[in-house]
Amino acid sequence: MRGPVRWVLWDVKDTLLKVRRSVGEQYCAEAERVGVKLPVADVETAFTQAYRQRSQLFPNYGRAQGMGSQRWWTGQVKDTFVQCGVNDSAVLDRLASNLYQNFCGAENWEVFSDSNGTLKICSALGLKQGVVSNFDKRLENILKECGLLTHFSFLLTSEEAGVAKPDPDIFRQALVRCGMSASSVAHVGDHYVNDYLTSRSLGIQGFLLDRQNRLGHLDIPPQHRLQSLEELPARLQQEIS
Repeated sequence: MRGPVRWVLWDVKDTLLKVRRSVGEQYCAEAERVGVKLPVADVETAFTQAYRQRSQLFPNYGRAQGMGSQRWWTGQVKDTFVQCGVNDSAVLDRLASNLYQNFCGAENWEVFSDSNGTLKICSALGLKQGVVSNFDKRLENILKECGLLTHFSFLLTSEEAGVAKPDPDIFRQALVRCGMSASSVAHVGDHYVNDYLTSRSLGIQGFLLDRQNRLGHLDIPPQHRLQSLEELPARLQQEIS
């Protein structure tokens, strides 16, 4: 038997907020401040390659290797610029430090127009809310500066949990914090596997956010799809009573 919904769990990146400009644009802007000019496309390509390699070698911010997110991201920035021909160690150190700090607050993040209003409505409906995100320890301050933190009873990042989506254990840890069975919990995210399939595999009522209708080819019931977060409260109201 499916119970009434009492909690909503949220993904963050590309669900509630997004990067304000592309990674390539932001990295190039910071590089220009230290006198280095690079093509955005080259930096985008280098970032993607470096990210893929580091994620394979040191998954989830290298937590299992005792690395931690700040060291992980410092290496990611340096790897990106080295691939673009930047080899001055002092310049690399400065870029890595500045870019890590740049993403600590609201400066480089943009809240989707439907996020804050939907979170407020969910609270008004008596629902408690939490975050389950493949993010690092900077998330709390980012959400605070973006004006979203007060909506949540807890934040669970992959860095803290020690596992990252699609590992279902991060959702199991979240359910413990909710103090509810999976059937009384909903989850909203934009990734088909990480958010939708993994949450539903545990009995959580997963919703897939697809703002651009890019995932229309997937066999997902219409009632599980959202093109805007504004559609969510009406769906949840059917499950609250």
